[in-house]
Amino acid sequence: MIRIVPMSDSNLPDAAHAALLLWPEHSAAELEEELAALLENNDAAVFLAYSGTLTVGFAQCGLRRDYVEGTHTSPVGYLEGIFVREDCRRQGVASALLAECRLWCRRMGCSEFASDCELSNTTSLQFHLHSGFAEANRIICFVQELEN
Repeated sequence: MIRIVPMSDSNLPDAAHAALLLWPEHSAAELEEELAALLENNDAAVFLAYSGTLTVGFAQCGLRRDYVEGTHTSPVGYLEGIFVREDCRRQGVASALLAECRLWCRRMGCSEFASDCELSNTTSLQFHLHSGFAEANRIICFVQELEN
């Protein structure tokens, strides 16, 4: 049985470990610091999925007040990240985490919920489409260093 709980001081290390699986380019210490700051941020929420005492999933959502592609209201609930351990996928864990994020966003006054993924992340694209998201746009972002 899967249990979904909000992140708290007591499960912050579990959240950081799960977030590290989603964002491995960061260190556990960096992620724990970032997630600890979210505990004080009323515009953000993190949820963990547990099977017994094992952390099997993680979702971070928040409110975006700037323009969000394809939306018409503000604030917009935004799925910042979601991850389920590979051996626990296709068991409804991501759906349960997503439902908790949507509920939190509705409680925060949102009427729209958005997300994004990298163009090359076909697994995430399929998850989003299967979860009821509609593709709003595709973009390629550019950056350029400015010389002093």
